[in-house]
Amino acid sequence: MTTRLFSTSKVVEAGYKMKSHSGAKKRWRSLGSGNLFKRGKAGHWHLNTSKSPAQKNRLSTTAYSTPTQTHKLKKLLLPYGS
Repeated sequence: MTTRLFSTSKVVEAGYKMKSHSGAKKRWRSLGSGNLFKRGKAGHWHLNTSKSPAQKNRLSTTAYSTPTQTHKLKKLLLPYGS
């Protein structure tokens, strides 16, 4: 991709790489064709002695992405999309 800083400047080659969002990459995994993502819920592994068993069970389940989250995750995980 080429860009001009000013109208009189020379064309400069853009020297950057597309990078995946590291936080999203660590938390989310794609399912199937990439139209759905899943993640583990936070708050389950420590400091949980005061939590009820029902709450700990809820925190141990898998969370799935909503359509809005899926759209944003596809952009965050570009160009590799895992």
